[in-house]
Amino acid sequence: MSITCCLPIVESVYCLACARWLWKKCLYSAGHESENWGLATAEEFAPVPRLCRYVLAEYEDDLRNPIWAPPGGYGINPDWIVHRKDYDETLGRAPPYMLYMDHERRDIVLIIRGLNLAKESDYAVLLDNKLGQTKLDGGYVHNGLLKSAMWVFDAECEVLKELLESFPEYTLTFAGHSLGAGVVALLTIVAVQNREKLGNFDRKRIRCYAIAPARCTSLNLAVRYADIINSVVLQDDFLPRTTTALEDVFKSVLCLPCLLCLMCLKDTCILEDQMLRDPRRLYAPGRLYHIVERKPMRLGRFPPVVRTAVPVDGRFEHIVISCNAMSDHAVIWIERESQRALDVMLERDKTMDIPVSQRMERQVSVVREHDEEYKAALQRAVDLDIPLAYPPTYGTFDEVEAESSERSREEPPLLSSSERKESWDGFVRRLFHVNDSGQMVFKIS
Repeated sequence: MSITCCLPIVESVYCLACARWLWKKCLYSAGHESENWGLATAEEFAPVPRLCRYVLAEYEDDLRNPIWAPPGGYGINPDWIVHRKDYDETLGRAPPYMLYMDHERRDIVLIIRGLNLAKESDYAVLLDNKLGQTKLDGGYVHNGLLKSAMWVFDAECEVLKELLESFPEYTLTFAGHSLGAGVVALLTIVAVQNREKLGNFDRKRIRCYAIAPARCTSLNLAVRYADIINSVVLQDDFLPRTTTALEDVFKSVLCLPCLLCLMCLKDTCILEDQMLRDPRRLYAPGRLYHIVERKPMRLGRFPPVVRTAVPVDGRFEHIVISCNAMSDHAVIWIERESQRALDVMLERDKTMDIPVSQRMERQVSVVREHDEEYKAALQRAVDLDIPLAYPPTYGTFDEVEAESSERSREEPPLLSSSERKESWDGFVRRLFHVNDSGQMVFKIS
C-alpha cells in the first residue's frame, strides 16, 4: 500500500525534472557557448567570406557563365584556376575540389565542396568511421575523412610542390565546407606531417579554414593544430555539435528532430570530465570562430558578432534545440552572415578612424594574443589531464621551445630527442596498458 502511494510522488518528481531539463534546454542557445570568448578582428576574419564564395563557386559548372553567383560574384578569375576535379575524376574517393592560384593575394587555394545528398560516395566517406578506429599524430581522427584527405594529398602533392617552389612567397590555404571541411582539416595535418613531399616549406605558410566542419579530430589534435586550422560555425549549426555516430543522423533524416532530442538528453547526462578524458571522442578542429546573430527569446536577426577562442572544455559539446540548426549549416547562409559580420567590423573601424600604423600594430598584437591563447589552451589541456595532450615539437612558439629545451637539458645528453621519446614510450608500455575505454591502467603482472 505504501509503495502504491509513493508512485504518484515519484512520477511528479520525474515529470518536474524532465520539465526543468526541457526548459533549460530550450533557453540554452548557441550564444552561451562563446559568451566569454574574445571578439574577432576584421583582419583575421577577412578571408572567411571570400573563402565561402570560393566554396560556392565549386558548385558551378561553368564559372565564366555562373548561374548562382552571389551579389558581387564569386571573386574568382577563371584564368587562374589550375584545375578542377569532379566525381568522375576523384572516383568517389573525395568530394569535387578546385585548385586556384589567387595571384592578387599571393595564395594557393585548394577548395573542397560539401556533402552532395545525391551521391552515395559522399555518404560512404562520412559514415566510414567507428569510435577509436584510426590514429594520426598521437590522436584519433575520422577514418573516412582521413582516407579522403590522403587521397587528395597523393593526387595533388606533386602539383602543390611545384607551385610552392615556383612561388616561394605564396601561402597555401585549404578551405572546405561540411564534408569538405573535415577533409581539408585532416589534409592540413597530413600535409604538415609530410612536408618533405611538398618541398619542406615553412609550416607558417600553410593554413586551413574549415567551414561548418564535421567533428573529425580528437581533443589533443584539435588544440595542437589550432595555430593553423580555423573552424567557422554559424550560431546553431548542428554538425560541429553532433557527437553521436553520423550514420545514425543520416539514417534518421526523416526523424531528425526526435534524434536530436535524444542526443541532447544523452549529452546532458554525461559528465563533461568523462567526455574530455575519452581520447577517442572527436571534436571540431582548431581555433573556433563562432558567428552569433540571434538572441534567445527574441525574434529576428541582429548585427552578427564573431567570437573566437581555442577552447578546451565547452567546445561545442551540446546540440542546440533550434529551428535554425539545419539552415545554419548551409554555406550560402554562412557566406551571407560572415560578410555582414565583416562589414560591421569594417564600419566600426572606419568610425573609429584607426590610422594605418595602428592597424599594423593591431595585426601584430592579434598574432601575439593568438599565440598566448594557443599556449594557454595547451596548458589547460594538460591541467585537465586530457589524454595525449602535449606541446607540439615543431617549435612554432618561443616559450614552447624554451620549455622543451629546459626539459632536454634535464635529460641525459647522450640520447637524441627521438631516442628519448622511444625509450620513454617503451617504458610506459612495459608498465601500463590501455583498457577498452581508452584509459591507461597499471599492469598487475
